[in-house]
Amino acid sequence: MPEHETLLARHRAVMPDWLALNYQQPLELVAGKGNRVTDSEGRTYLDFFSGILTNMIGYDVPEVREAVERQIATGIVHTSTAYLLRGQVELAEKIARLSGIEDAKVFFTNSGTEANETALLLAAYARRSDQVLAMRQAYHGRSFGATGVTGHAGWKNISFSPLNAHFLHGTDRHLPQFAGLNDADYIKVCVEDLRHVLATAVARDVAALIAEPIQGVGGFTMAPDGLFAAYKEVLDEHGILFISDEVQTGWGRTGSSFFGIGDHGVTPDMLTFAKGLGNGFAVGGVVARRELMDSLHAVGLSTFGGNPISMAAANATLDYVLDHDLQANAAKQGEIIIGGLREAAARLPIVKDVRGKGLMFAIELETPAQAAALMEETRERGLLGGKGGLYGNAIRMAPPLTLTEAEAAEGLGILIDSLEALNEAV
Repeated sequence: MPEHETLLARHRAVMPDWLALNYQQPLELVAGKGNRVTDSEGRTYLDFFSGILTNMIGYDVPEVREAVERQIATGIVHTSTAYLLRGQVELAEKIARLSGIEDAKVFFTNSGTEANETALLLAAYARRSDQVLAMRQAYHGRSFGATGVTGHAGWKNISFSPLNAHFLHGTDRHLPQFAGLNDADYIKVCVEDLRHVLATAVARDVAALIAEPIQGVGGFTMAPDGLFAAYKEVLDEHGILFISDEVQTGWGRTGSSFFGIGDHGVTPDMLTFAKGLGNGFAVGGVVARRELMDSLHAVGLSTFGGNPISMAAANATLDYVLDHDLQANAAKQGEIIIGGLREAAARLPIVKDVRGKGLMFAIELETPAQAAALMEETRERGLLGGKGGLYGNAIRMAPPLTLTEAEAAEGLGILIDSLEALNEAV
């Protein structure tokens, strides 16, 4: 048996069946440079999924590698939050400033799931309530509490949760009752529905609304700009907190704002982050107003959250994003790709929708089978993407923010060629 097939068999023998692998013949990636990766059989691909939006500035970036090597050379790869961590303090100062949250404090975790759990704990404690509002089609992590506020049946194993969740409209304009509504009318309908939920479905003192500005697992579906500002007006009337889940939309990826919520013209009470900040090193966290972050009465710590290695990588990554104005690059390259896909979609009946902002975009097809086929077509032509969508019929892509204009054109060409081949085959 070839080595690649042997590894796949070993994987299936010891890893859970629900641990999904992309492609009919799953890949083992063994090398990366810039915005490309190489598999164990020597094939190189343009990476349009970035390890699920995590290799934010690509592979083998000298500034990040050297920062990590300097930290390793000290011999201190771990101490825990029981000690002062200079890199953690420095990164927290930068993030607090960039968040726009007044008098902000930062707590570091290991992942976006853990960050969302922390934010939900802060909200529940502050409001003395287990009631949380969330969005239909949302995904906030795989832990017990995060699953409870996930509005996507494909990612929920159990019906019970430590949280009492109620789900709102805002990213479901494909439903018949919203057909033909413009942004303003759709926002008005959604706000009235929120008021109705608060009048009928909940007791008093709801803790928070948690929402992704662009839904990741949901297939990069998004609320129209301004919806969350309209929601927050209602939330403020009731003292309900607002948590913006920026695990996928943070650090300039959307091109139009540094955090995704910026497009709605509102500042959240809390903001969660993870993924791209460490450029492959595990890091997550919460930003919250001082009175919220400091309110917990029990002692807390994080053994691995904010560890010296991750902090070295994250500081270098964030500095690189800011120094090279990668938000502007995301806007520029995203316009090339999204615009080109929309132009091509007009003559390709299999494409139901092209959506996204900056370097965060998706192609929605008629069926899940077509989405799976498109994944294979793009892989064959040398491009990697990801799957998603409520119905499993979307291909979502989020290249590194360092994508060049030539690479954007190359990726767009591969996507259009793949769509044309698939459209001809159906």
